[in-house]
Amino acid sequence: MWSRRQFLVSGGLSLFSLHASAGQGFSQERDALPDGSQAKDMITPAAQLAIDQGLSYLVSRQHRDGAFGTQQYHGNVAITSLAGLALMAAGHQPRRGAYGRTVEKALRYVIDQDNGQGYLLSKTGYSHGPMYEHGFGTLFLSEVYGMVHDRPLRDQLRETIKRAIKLIVQSQNSEGGWRYQPVSRDADVSVTICQIMALRAARNAGFFVPKTTVDRCISYVKNCQNRDGGFRYQQQGGPSQFARSAAGVVALYSAGVYHSPEITRGLQYLLRFKPHGGLIPPDVNLHYFYGHYYAAQAMWTAGAPYWNEWYPAIREELLNHPDLHRQGNSYWMDHRFSSDYATAMACIILQIPNNYLPILQK
Repeated sequence: MWSRRQFLVSGGLSLFSLHASAGQGFSQERDALPDGSQAKDMITPAAQLAIDQGLSYLVSRQHRDGAFGTQQYHGNVAITSLAGLALMAAGHQPRRGAYGRTVEKALRYVIDQDNGQGYLLSKTGYSHGPMYEHGFGTLFLSEVYGMVHDRPLRDQLRETIKRAIKLIVQSQNSEGGWRYQPVSRDADVSVTICQIMALRAARNAGFFVPKTTVDRCISYVKNCQNRDGGFRYQQQGGPSQFARSAAGVVALYSAGVYHSPEITRGLQYLLRFKPHGGLIPPDVNLHYFYGHYYAAQAMWTAGAPYWNEWYPAIREELLNHPDLHRQGNSYWMDHRFSSDYATAMACIILQIPNNYLPILQK
């Protein structure tokens, strides 16, 4: 398992790739992240045991072709990518670590779903929204790019990422956001966060992302914020809601906006939904894992005062609530999608203090 410094020194990412040029639109100035050693201590022995069991469960669920997902979501690119990210959040990399082979198989599966135009979409499974798959797929490939040392695979991965970026850029709509299909007709905050986070990860890995794409995304997300600080689903109007508001804040962070009235109001809105440590039943029907996946990232990026209040609460809720954590506490469940999806999301959230995923590093 590599620290960020070890990862950089190893050549995983060039130092140049971490400094956005004026033409690429991403600021690198963040609030101070929680101290690494102190943050990592927040992963309690009980949490680490749950993580270990969850990752072991995920590995046991991988299909022979490298994919994850069950029933109609068998082979879903987003779920496969999230499983790969969950393993990477523990320090496993292609051909490195106990689950290195699992990560590599997931990587090769996602690459194989490219239709030749950079569109990362399962060729067989059901899609909840094609651009969700594409966005999470591009994020996963960009995050793992600096960890791949096999030259033919790295070359293939690089070309796939370039095509995937091009498809995202070309499918941005006139408002500055993205929607379910790779066409520029309309947009929503939920799909938009997937695309801008993927572009940020790609930019961090050294790939070119047009500044105009980022600037238009910032404008779109800001225009989706309501007066209460939360975010509506689309610009045209509607109520604020927890999951989409967490996505809105992280979308701005991913686009390089770290200090703004929109960020401040968004964080204050999210604090209304701080978990209760498993004492009060969570609403598992309103995109629970999706919302907390982004909320935890928002609090991590916002800095220690937010993170130190939020993480222990979501940690205890994920560990202790029986509607979430199932079968001897070996996996998490989401009835809308699959246990693969929920377990990957939960493991990513719980492992944020490891600070191994490049997208979360300062």
